[in-house]
Amino acid sequence: MRRSDMRNGLISIAAFAAAIILPTLPAAAQQTDMTFFVTSNGLGKGGDLGGLDGADKHCQSLAQAAGAGGKTWRAYLSTQGAGAVNARDRIGKGPWQNAKGVVIAKDVAELHNNNNINKQTALTEKGEVVNGRGDQPNRHDILTGSEPDGVAFTGSNDRTCGNWTKSGDGSAMVGHHDRMGFDEQPPAKSWNSSHSSRGPGGGCSQADLRSTGGDGLLYCFAAN
Repeated sequence: MRRSDMRNGLISIAAFAAAIILPTLPAAAQQTDMTFFVTSNGLGKGGDLGGLDGADKHCQSLAQAAGAGGKTWRAYLSTQGAGAVNARDRIGKGPWQNAKGVVIAKDVAELHNNNNINKQTALTEKGEVVNGRGDQPNRHDILTGSEPDGVAFTGSNDRTCGNWTKSGDGSAMVGHHDRMGFDEQPPAKSWNSSHSSRGPGGGCSQADLRSTGGDGLLYCFAAN
């Protein structure tokens, strides 16, 4: 083979490789800048997340795999009882954007009022849409344990599956990431406080969560 032919061949191979690689760079850059996502999968143990620490570790692990592990990630979850924790107080100040670079809220106040969370923006760490109402399977129930304003529930009724340690009897408040429910009432469209989990397994099992349209998924926010 002549040297000129070999050189031209190498140039063609390099150009082909660049054509494949370059289109992926913007997406990778956007995921690095990601500060909000819905987990692509749950931990598989219903409402038992290993407490707040276990939930945070799940967020951090998924973010790391997506190339955004340089941030401190927190699950949007409240706890009840002595030393109650408010979800809104543990996620940083914002702004937050998804894996595609779309801003879902500029700060905590906007997040709990007129935010931009819906089926097309509440993406996973991989930039994928999460199944919602009308899809099979429906996965729109996102665990939060929170009131609409992002604070913990008071009283004795369990709304956090025993502060995220139970997979049997109990209950957890969930929100709808797709803002859709059985009717047009505000709770049905709430992203963070739609209804409590329930089911024959006691309310906190993985099967219970799936029976009402969930899969043990979480909202994750970069706190820094």
